[in-house]
Amino acid sequence: MRTSIAVLAVLAALVVVLPAASEPVDRSTPAAAPPASAFLPRGPFGPRQLVFFGYVKSLTLSGARYVARIDPSLILTGVTATTAGVEDGSLRPGEPVPNDYLERNESKRPLTYRVPANAHVTVLTNPGTGPRSTMVSVPELAQIVKGKNPRKRPGLWGPASGFWIRVEADRALALDQAYRP
Repeated sequence: MRTSIAVLAVLAALVVVLPAASEPVDRSTPAAAPPASAFLPRGPFGPRQLVFFGYVKSLTLSGARYVARIDPSLILTGVTATTAGVEDGSLRPGEPVPNDYLERNESKRPLTYRVPANAHVTVLTNPGTGPRSTMVSVPELAQIVKGKNPRKRPGLWGPASGFWIRVEADRALALDQAYRP
């Protein structure tokens, strides 16, 4: 009994979903575009967005937005880091990777990104209890990159400070300073 009810339910669903064979097909309008494939490339936060590690070399005001010069760098872990370290000569075969990551900065040539004035920015500060992430404005980050500290924040930034940067096309949407031991 249960089997025949299940079969009837499936058949009823097919009748509702499938058009009748006698229904005319209108070919005068083009068919809708096929749905996007799950196999098309997408960034982790949406279409065409990318997150990478890099160094903010400069951040200057240009019209209504800022322009950043960012030197991208690779942060490698696991077998990728071990193999790269051996190939670079910074590790001997079988030697562990210090701090479980290896940085490789191939070119040290900065790229240019537009930065909206309302971009998400965090820097590391040290209020006495250890490092913590603090939101700052893009204008304040521009001052910090120049070596200034307009709000007198006790900070951990410096020339060796790197950022996780989220970009979409040529715009840096978020810059979050990375803590690295």
